[in-house]
Amino acid sequence: MILNVVIQEQVYPVNVPEMLIGEAADFFDKMDADMDKGWQMSRDWVDHPTIEQRCQIVGDKMLTAMHHDNKKMLMLLCAYILARAPGVTGIRIDTNGEMLETELVLGKM
Repeated sequence: MILNVVIQEQVYPVNVPEMLIGEAADFFDKMDADMDKGWQMSRDWVDHPTIEQRCQIVGDKMLTAMHHDNKKMLMLLCAYILARAPGVTGIRIDTNGEMLETELVLGKM
């Protein structure tokens, strides 16, 4: 499965092995448990992040993983989105510090 990560109009297709999605279920559950406590999203505190907001949070983490050239973490974060948001084919990550401006892409890019 491929998730297209878009940063400043540059597209990075991340190929996620389908088996990874099942194997990382415990990791995804831990991420969800952390986000269940609420999350600071840029200037806003969100008590109960929706699935879209959770994916925006993950998008922010993707930027950090890419900045540190952490390909394994990037793949796990992409797998989280593919597991939690079926139908999403890409994510356009805001790089201006506004996590809530990150967009999920459904269908063909």
